[in-house]
Amino acid sequence: MVEPSVATCAPTILCEARGVSHDFTMPNKQTLRVLENVDLAIRANEVVALLGPSGCGKSTILRILAGLVHQTQGEVLYHGQPLVGLNPGVAIVFQSFALFPWMTVAENVSAVLVAAGLPTPAIEERVAKVIRLVGLGGFKDAHPRQLSGGMKQRVGIARALAVDPEVLFLDEPFSQVDALTAESLRAELIDIWSAAHRNPLSVLMVSHNIEEVVFMADRIVILGANPGRVLTCVDNPLPRPRDFRSTKVQQLVEHLHDIITHAHMPDVATPPLATPPIGIEPIPAVSSGEIVGLLEYLDARAGRGELFGIAGDTNKEFGRTIAVVKAAEMLDFVDTPGRLVILEADGRRFVKAGPAERKTIWREQLLKLRLFRTVFDMIQRQPDHEIEKDLVLETIVMNMPQENYNKIFDTFLRWSRVGGLFAYDEDTQRLSIPSP
Repeated sequence: MVEPSVATCAPTILCEARGVSHDFTMPNKQTLRVLENVDLAIRANEVVALLGPSGCGKSTILRILAGLVHQTQGEVLYHGQPLVGLNPGVAIVFQSFALFPWMTVAENVSAVLVAAGLPTPAIEERVAKVIRLVGLGGFKDAHPRQLSGGMKQRVGIARALAVDPEVLFLDEPFSQVDALTAESLRAELIDIWSAAHRNPLSVLMVSHNIEEVVFMADRIVILGANPGRVLTCVDNPLPRPRDFRSTKVQQLVEHLHDIITHAHMPDVATPPLATPPIGIEPIPAVSSGEIVGLLEYLDARAGRGELFGIAGDTNKEFGRTIAVVKAAEMLDFVDTPGRLVILEADGRRFVKAGPAERKTIWREQLLKLRLFRTVFDMIQRQPDHEIEKDLVLETIVMNMPQENYNKIFDTFLRWSRVGGLFAYDEDTQRLSIPSP
């Protein structure tokens, strides 16, 4: 007896980007391309992760697929049809919680359902359900100021789940909470997604944390930058629950480390930067203390270290380690041949110097960076040797519109204060050059 054959059906594609490119128009009317020819399909019953450094367009892709941003070129489809307006099957959990501080937990969750026009009984039932689902049953009347960071993010997750989304978008939702809370939230979200016959069918997440995407994702899309583009897609067939101590998990983590290292370390050849001629590049949002800590770490180890070893020894997430190393290299303190990080002459000079000389060296290195030199020259040209904060923000926005300009400015100020390069008056919001 011949058994009947069973047809294998391809997974349903829920939403899709086809040849998507996106340009930002800057205040001077020039355009900056931030995404280039991106193809990405989100299928039913999978978790997809977008992995890449800051500025590679991860969040822009998320917003384009959600219908919050309209692409410059290409197509965005929802169930095979061109997407018009907001994507009706998507809800987003944001990095910054995005809660209304004057509302209770229940009111924050119900706000999206009120906006959707649901009747009051249905709203109350659904709010109670999702609040229990995320473990906030005893906090429905609490306000955000009374909650920890992890609890605030649970409210954000509950609010997203309340609209019963077909696809849940996660925009680095674990980056603002402590490591243990993040680990718990990841596991709980996977449990919610894994439940049969219940939305969300799929998850699309943005991350720069390699261990996080190995734990959560079925497919890992690695992006390059300037402009953002898909470098490669890595399947993750490892069964759940995933154990980080297993050899196969560590092998996949190492494989992703290699891809990211070769794609994003500063000495690797990349396409020309699509920015205006001034050539200002973003400064990583890392502290001077992290940079100094890296230099002292290398100095204690004969001036060199291996990238993975540095991350492990300093107990930093790999993506964060890359950011610190890139910052140190921008300041000409280190070089990065392959996976090595080597202390350069200026770095050795800095490490051996006393506090006063360190300040001088730091100031000298800052003035080698275009953003700091540009602002310095702008101040020098003013009769009173002062400029407004808004002028610096405009410079950042014009040259780096895809970046978080407030975060860039904050890092700019913190680095400047270390070297005594600029003084900033919070009251007048003006920058000046301190007297020697």
